[in-house]
Amino acid sequence: MPDIRYVCLSDMHLAADSSVLTLLQPNSIEIDPTKPSPVLSQLVICLRELIAHNESKEKPTLVLNGDILEMALAETNDAAMVFERFIELIFPKDGEALFDKNILYIPGNHDHHIWETARETQYVNYIDRIPAGTHLEIPWHTTKMFSPDLVRGYFLTDLIQRYPHLQDAVINIIYPNYALVSSNGQKCLIFNHGHYIESIYSLMSTLNTMIFPNRQRPKVVWDLEAENFAWIDFFWSTMGRSGGVGRDIGLIYDKLQNKKQIDKLVANFSASFVEKYNPSRWIEGVEAKGLSWILDFILDKTGTLERNKPAQLLSPDAQQGLQNYMEGPLLEQIHIENKQNVPADITFIFGHTHKPFSQDMSFTGYPRWMKVYNSGGWVIDTVQPEAIYGAAVILIDETLQTISLRLYNQAASAGEYAVRVEESTHPGVTSSPFYDRISAFVSPSSEPWKTFSATVAEAVGIHEKVLQTKINL
Repeated sequence: MPDIRYVCLSDMHLAADSSVLTLLQPNSIEIDPTKPSPVLSQLVICLRELIAHNESKEKPTLVLNGDILEMALAETNDAAMVFERFIELIFPKDGEALFDKNILYIPGNHDHHIWETARETQYVNYIDRIPAGTHLEIPWHTTKMFSPDLVRGYFLTDLIQRYPHLQDAVINIIYPNYALVSSNGQKCLIFNHGHYIESIYSLMSTLNTMIFPNRQRPKVVWDLEAENFAWIDFFWSTMGRSGGVGRDIGLIYDKLQNKKQIDKLVANFSASFVEKYNPSRWIEGVEAKGLSWILDFILDKTGTLERNKPAQLLSPDAQQGLQNYMEGPLLEQIHIENKQNVPADITFIFGHTHKPFSQDMSFTGYPRWMKVYNSGGWVIDTVQPEAIYGAAVILIDETLQTISLRLYNQAASAGEYAVRVEESTHPGVTSSPFYDRISAFVSPSSEPWKTFSATVAEAVGIHEKVLQTKINL
């Protein structure tokens, strides 16, 4: 019987006050990183229930597919503590470990800095093998997708190894693509966080081609990352931890829900900045307008993020971005690393958008059908429930069959929350044995699924109120 071999989670945003996996202090918008949130606890209970049905004693591998720690809008210590609460649940001191102690971590945009520290480690490891005085290669910006050299994530590994029973645990970093391949090479599953489907994350490449029209956009993923890593790391993974400025950046994120609030914020900031730093008062108006224009440009791009578009699972821009990434940098990396061989059966797993789905898609250069899964997200981005937002856990068996455990989608009433199992498919294709097996274990009206649904429904309502409070600040 098919067992759960890999479990993929993404967009947990641990320590973000908008994440239902982060505990809030009672009647407050402040977080409490010392205890797990009820939703986080129930999530692990549900996973433990499923994995208990595995016939093999081998523990599944946990794949963390980006935006796990909130490093853009929370302090590092808070993110680390909430991550510890998660680790304590899946590796209890006096209980059975839920996963293998070797965890795979693929950073996203909100935790991109984890990749930057791993990238430096990767280069130090390379230098250690090179004799002094010989030529050193330029630092590279990715790992291999197929059979990568795993990079030890020292920050996260050392964090969890402080627990005596986890001194042999390791968190290895891969970025930005990671592939699992069947023994015959014809079946392949690819993990990617998904931020490069949005043009805002390749803004530096766009500006480069605008300023220098004779230059082309990067065709390979390492060049794409090389041009944009500093921008991603600065604005999306570091800026929010920059003291008082960082807290203001967090306020901007929250106010993206309200255009009037954004206009007021930009005008106030521009005028205050010029008044404080510009002694030449006669050009104050011009400079304030110029600064406002720059801020409007950035915030307009930010305000149109895919996670802020509730009308459809993928907006036309995101659909085009996904196609460009799949048919461009990703396909090129497959060709280069896999000797021009494109596997006949490919599954692509990503998150980032906070809108989970499971469907078959077609892309030029690939087999006719590709299974595509989005794992959604655990944060509350709107002050009113939007059914398109929610979270899923992606489960994979030993043959790389893949299903989506749709844990929730937002709903107007608690009674509408229900866990379900989905599989990416197209007409004429029957469900897989893995889908049938997991479906038999998931009954929305039974425990622990019923309690999970009630818990997450309550948490969504609380976090919507917190978001409204912050918008009104």
